[in-house]
Amino acid sequence: MRSAALLPDADRGALLDAALADLERAVTALLTSGADRSSTQAKNEVADGERRLLRTVFQDAPVPLFLLERDGTVRRVNRQAGALLGSSAGYLTGKPFPMFCDLATRATVGSHVAGVFHSGQRRRSRVRLLSGHGPVEVDVTFARIWVSGEPDPLVVAATAPSTREPSARDLPPQATAKNDAVATVVHRMDVLATATGMLLDDDSFTESVAVRRCARLLAAELAEWVFIDLERDECLLRQVVIGPDDERSTEVARMLEDLDPAPGTLPATVHLSGRSVMRAHLDDLGMLGTSPSGPPVCGLIEASSLMCVPLDDGERCHGTLTLAVSGEQGPFELMDLGLVERLARNLALVIRAGRRYRRRAIVADRLRAGLLPRELPAVPGAEIAGRHHPATRDTGFGGDFYEVFPTGSGWGLALGDVCGKGEDAAAVTATAKHGIRLLARWNPKPAEVLSMMNEVLIDDERFVTAVMAYLEPRDGGMVMTLGSAGHPPAILIRRDGLIRTMGGGGIPLGLFEDDFGVGVEQLDLEAGDTLFLYSDGVPEVCDPSLARFGHERLIEILAAHADQAVTDLVLAVEQALLEFCGGDLRDDVSMLALRVTG
Repeated sequence: MRSAALLPDADRGALLDAALADLERAVTALLTSGADRSSTQAKNEVADGERRLLRTVFQDAPVPLFLLERDGTVRRVNRQAGALLGSSAGYLTGKPFPMFCDLATRATVGSHVAGVFHSGQRRRSRVRLLSGHGPVEVDVTFARIWVSGEPDPLVVAATAPSTREPSARDLPPQATAKNDAVATVVHRMDVLATATGMLLDDDSFTESVAVRRCARLLAAELAEWVFIDLERDECLLRQVVIGPDDERSTEVARMLEDLDPAPGTLPATVHLSGRSVMRAHLDDLGMLGTSPSGPPVCGLIEASSLMCVPLDDGERCHGTLTLAVSGEQGPFELMDLGLVERLARNLALVIRAGRRYRRRAIVADRLRAGLLPRELPAVPGAEIAGRHHPATRDTGFGGDFYEVFPTGSGWGLALGDVCGKGEDAAAVTATAKHGIRLLARWNPKPAEVLSMMNEVLIDDERFVTAVMAYLEPRDGGMVMTLGSAGHPPAILIRRDGLIRTMGGGGIPLGLFEDDFGVGVEQLDLEAGDTLFLYSDGVPEVCDPSLARFGHERLIEILAAHADQAVTDLVLAVEQALLEFCGGDLRDDVSMLALRVTG
């Protein structure tokens, strides 16, 4: 009764009457302790009457009848009672009668059963029963009977429609059962299809997004309260709590989000066992634990029906999904359990994919950090800037690389692109990048360095395009030797604004052993001249209509920003590319610019 009094809709007057009745029975029991019950003849007469009642009235009575034991457990129901609750007699038998009532009247019903059992006086109460077709308000009459062969009397609960003005919800369940069943199946299929499409809509499989989307859908379509708990470091932690959209429920949900499932609660048990649990009619308000304010969680959210399923992807259990409803929505059915189990499996697969994706992303970031310099070295007599922007569409690791390094008597620049993406491409990228740098320390000639790298990569299944420049200071400027292995041609921006596209040429590394060749050029660079190297992802950027950015647009951007610092120059090219494609890069973009300062 204390728990019932804490509920928001509790009838304090009815609870007080029930409490006083309990005290009165206790006094009567103490005063009459030890008194004999009735004579043997009276017992036989009552037993005969009970048998006649069961035979002629109980099963065929036009009103729902429940035969209750001393503690309120259902001993037997008639056909009308089963139809009223939308359940079979076998399911109802053996369960406490108060569990089929809404939370606000359970304590009162329990008190009436106990009072009738002890006093023998009939009692009547208005009760809201939680049927499979929704809540039904009825007037229940409790009467005590003696059954032959039973040491204690039993209580008959006879129900009749409430005397209040009838509504559509009070129509006989048989009148709409068929249409309701069809509508329920269609609705469940629609919920599953919507949830599946929603989970697959996120290409990045973001776990937090998928969990919240799923919880919001279930709270809107199938339950009043949704709890999602996930395992972190071998502990089950609460992730999401969503309830009705009102001020009180919002405060309760915020409080329960900080309440992790304790050992022994339903989510913890389901997570350990990996088996779903459904309580169509909840009789234990402590199944979700106790709230910090004192009342049990189920009582705080007015849960009358509960289900909890594991988030199992077939390999491991990631957590649990718990749904709760009050009497307004009706108890959960096996069809609901099957739907939620399938949805939980899909959510678990998304969680697994998301965690694998994050692990791959971490690996890719570490590889990228190792293949792209965090900071370019200072080159005497020159300003230098580099820029890399990964593809926004592909989740795999790209094969672009660039490097600036000292040689025996000058400086070397290298920029390349490995065919394909993924871990294999990253391995070839690392080989090409570090190989070029290592070989150039002893032999700065680009043609010979690229030829040796071709021999190294000839057995790999991927080819590499690369450009390498060797710069040697001389007379206030630099002498540049440029070697190309099938790479897009470098661009030279003279200090007077003249733009020249280098010859490029050559064969990509790793394709041919005998017919390999390198395109080589040599020219002098004066103070103010700028060398611009780039990957093939730059001219191949496409707009929404699949038109290419192209070489001419690149020349125009370089000409428009030729008088700016090289750092601003590469940023201007990157910004132009992103605006052209609307932020949808299909390939990695890499750039390297060097300006001679003298």
